[in-house]
Amino acid sequence: MKVERGEFERLALAQLDTLYRVARRLVRDPSAAEDLVQETYVRALRARESFSLEEYGIRPWLLRILHNLHVNRTQREGRQPQAMEEEHLAAAASVTPSQGLPIDPKSWEGMDQELVRAMEALPSEYSSVLTLWAVEDLSYKEISQALEIPIGTVMSRLHRARQKLSEQLRPYATREGILRE
Repeated sequence: MKVERGEFERLALAQLDTLYRVARRLVRDPSAAEDLVQETYVRALRARESFSLEEYGIRPWLLRILHNLHVNRTQREGRQPQAMEEEHLAAAASVTPSQGLPIDPKSWEGMDQELVRAMEALPSEYSSVLTLWAVEDLSYKEISQALEIPIGTVMSRLHRARQKLSEQLRPYATREGILRE
């Protein structure tokens, strides 16, 4: 069903918080997330005529635009050389492999860092599905529409994402006594 411009804008703006939360999780930088959301809305307004309101509303459509923009940017940036600041270079040079990372595994922050690293290590197709399901509480059908993939693919990627997270967090759980080998 086609919607009028005013109704389209109302529906789209109602999803601003959701898009920003997803963008923050994807890019982990507030200003980059704002840029991604802004570009999503620019693209959505340009494509307004092709939008047709379905039973799940505008959210999956906007999330698809956001996801595609993120993937395209990531691929484009991946081909570019990355500059590092002096402090990061010095810090990286001072840590030896035997020291490990300076994280207290007993703290909540330590666990959060372990989880963040595990999530970052996931391939983007797994992390996208996991984030939309676990954090944004989207149904399989909504994720399917947002990412333009079949529901079966959503389910298998979610399953694989959980498996990979489990494998990556197993040493941490064993070290903390949460899991016995």
